[in-house]
Amino acid sequence: MLKDFCYWNLSLFLQAKNPNVPDIPNKLIKPAERNSLTKQRTQFWDLVVAELGSVKCIYTGRELTVGNYAVEHFIPYNFVSHDLIWNLIPADKSFNSSKSDKLPPLEKYFNSFFALQKSAVEIVSEKSPKNKLLEDYLTIFPDLERNFSKEKFRERIQPLITIASNNGFQFMK
Repeated sequence: MLKDFCYWNLSLFLQAKNPNVPDIPNKLIKPAERNSLTKQRTQFWDLVVAELGSVKCIYTGRELTVGNYAVEHFIPYNFVSHDLIWNLIPADKSFNSSKSDKLPPLEKYFNSFFALQKSAVEIVSEKSPKNKLLEDYLTIFPDLERNFSKEKFRERIQPLITIASNNGFQFMK
């Protein structure tokens, strides 16, 4: 119990001194098992994909339909240690398994990522306004309706990509 107390307080200290590194406590002691992304798929992305009919994978350009995509972490889970919806997008299943913990180059993928996220927020806000997953965006946009712009979103994503790269995460080729 004393060891756990020390780890917890150390993680709080490290988090306070390193605000740009997300979720330090879960990096020190990883959960034994990652959570399933079923809720994010069924309660959020399936709604978006169904409303649009299909979406294109931002990485491969392939058409994705309900039931025919993987939910992918734009910034790798092993860096952010969370499954917040603002970092998740539908992706081609075969690409998702090959991407692994690679970082997407923002100059190539950010515009498509943002456009998909913006459409998703608009659709879910209209079709399911009480959807709890919309609250995930509040961690980066305290006032979602007024501040959800491409520039603000990039201001939140860019430092995370840079820090992940500085910590040894490789970019996709």
